[in-house]
Formats: sequence, structure tokens, C-alpha cells
Amino acid sequence: MENQTVIEKLDQKIDQVLQKCQNLSNENEVLRNEVVRLKAEKELKDAEIEKLMDENSMKELEIEEIVSKVESILG
Repeated sequence: MENQTVIEKLDQKIDQVLQKCQNLSNENEVLRNEVVRLKAEKELKDAEIEKLMDENSMKELEIEEIVSKVESILG
């Protein structure tokens, strides 16, 4: 390695930097895809939660109506 010229050393360093840049770019793409997937999952879960909350509200109204009918029957 001592016999390497400055240009050869510089060439190796450039290759290392390029490889590191490529690795980081690949990792960034993987993370970007993961973020997209997680956002989609979150939207689905948020929609399901909203649906369940609406169903719960409707059930509560039904229960209130039943209680009112029972109270009116019992006087």
C-alpha cells in the first residue's frame, strides 16, 4: 500500500465514498417504502376506528331507545 500513488489512493477513497453513498441511497429507499407502507396501514386503522366509533354511537342510541321504551312501559 505504501507504493500506491496519490492518485490510486484518491481513487480508492472515491470508490469507498461512492459505495457508501449507494448503500445509504438503498437504505433510504427501503425506509421510504416502509414509511409509505406504515402510513397506509395507519389510514386503514384510522378508518376502522372511525367506523367502530360510529357503530358504538349507534348502539348507544339503540340502548337509550330501549331504556326509554322500558321506562314508558313500567310507568
